Amino acid sequence: MSVLFTYAVFDLDETLYPTSAGLMQDVALRITDWVQRHLGLGPEEASHLREAYIHRYGTTLAGLLAEHRGKVDVEDYLAYVHDVPVEAYLRPDPALRAMLTAIPLHRVVFTNSSSEHAARVLNTLGIADLFERVVDIRALHFVHKPRREAYERLLAILDVSGTACILVDDRVVNLQSAKALGMTTILVNGLPQDGVDFAVRSVLEVGPLIQRLLARETGTRNNTD
Repeated sequence: MSVLFTYAVFDLDETLYPTSAGLMQDVALRITDWVQRHLGLGPEEASHLREAYIHRYGTTLAGLLAEHRGKVDVEDYLAYVHDVPVEAYLRPDPALRAMLTAIPLHRVVFTNSSSEHAARVLNTLGIADLFERVVDIRALHFVHKPRREAYERLLAILDVSGTACILVDDRVVNLQSAKALGMTTILVNGLPQDGVDFAVRSVLEVGPLIQRLLARETGTRNNTD
């Protein structure tokens, strides 16, 4: 017998709000600036190193921890790169709030960022009270998505199997890791492909899609009882 869905797990940045908001472009500039200042590099060299770390390790922080651990104050890094005026990029989103409210599952944020950044984003969007918890990079022991260990840590925190979760993310690679652990995956602003069960053009389409999945799940169970 299949496990009923119990959790709707949402990525944070550029999933709950559009890429066009520009927030993460500001964060990216601050990451490059932090690398430049703390490793004593020029602007171009810092930018190239950041790109190399993202390609090799998945995130800049993962690369820094792998190759410059003694020079990295993780808390300073997280505070600096996320010190952006969130309110200049985002505003309360009543349609997003209504969509999330209608999802009859436990709602969780799963992010490579800090809990402080997540709180600012969620509060600015006007949806912080709709999420039971934020599983951030600290809770993941600084193991980031899309590494399998991050998802295993998430499932351990929630105390559920992968099949109980629907994961919503804007990056295919993050969904592929989730799919390998049995999660149902929804890609925001992308096309169907390997590791992606469903693709939607806007996060606002996620709620109705989940409602259909739950109705189908209930119908399947009723037919097998």
